[in-house]
Order: sequence, then structure tokens, then C-alpha cells
Amino acid sequence: MQSVRLVGSWALSLFLAAMFLWLADQTLFPVDPEGVVVFRQLAEVSGFPYWDPTGRVIVAGLEIVAAGLLLFPASRLWAAWLCVLITAGALAAHVLWLGIEIQLSADPVRTDGGQLFNLALALLASSILLLRILPGRAAS
Repeated sequence: MQSVRLVGSWALSLFLAAMFLWLADQTLFPVDPEGVVVFRQLAEVSGFPYWDPTGRVIVAGLEIVAAGLLLFPASRLWAAWLCVLITAGALAAHVLWLGIEIQLSADPVRTDGGQLFNLALALLASSILLLRILPGRAAS
């Protein structure tokens, strides 16, 4: 059972690290100019103007730190908690300000179809599962 937990924790850690590095890359260096629309919308609707660019850089930095910590078994517990906090914050932003579907341009028909919200849910579930199966924890 311990070897299954070890393999599972490595698989989840590598998946989460790759996803958080990809998200940080998309946040800091968007391919198209609409790539940072989430943080612009957060700045507009929350009334907190520092979401873009300050909040964007801080969130991307936290994602990079989490990805790095996930690669070391000694820091994996802290990294998993950081992943939970980051994704819970993303879900809170969706629920409080952005909505499930994010409008990608001035055209109200063009949305992401809820992909970012679903990605945040999947990453939260993966982070919680990682917390649950970390080796060395007592099985219950």
C-alpha cells in the first residue's frame, strides 16, 4: 500500500507542478493580448485596482513556488496546502466576481465556457487528493 501511495503522490505532484507552471506562464506571458483578461476583470468588478498587474504577478509567483515545492518530497505537504489555497482563491474569485464563464472580449457571446472554473475545480480536487495520499501519513 505504501508503494501505491508513493507512486500516486509523485504522479499527482508532477501533474500539479506542470499545471501550475503552465498557468504561471500563461499569466505572466500571455500568447494573445486577451490572456490576462481574468485579472483585468477582477480589477474592474472587485473595486481593487491592484489585481492587474500586481495581483497577477503575485499569483503567478505563488504558482511557481508551489510547483517547485511539489518536486521535493520533504516540502510536498506544504506545497499541497499552498495548491489548495491558490485554487480555493481562484474558485472564490469566480464565485464572488467573475462567474463560472469568463467573458473573453467585448463580445458577450465569446466566453471560455467555464474552462478556467473547471480547471480550478480539478486542481483543487487533485491537491486535496495529494494531501490525502501523501506517504508517511497514517492510513485511516
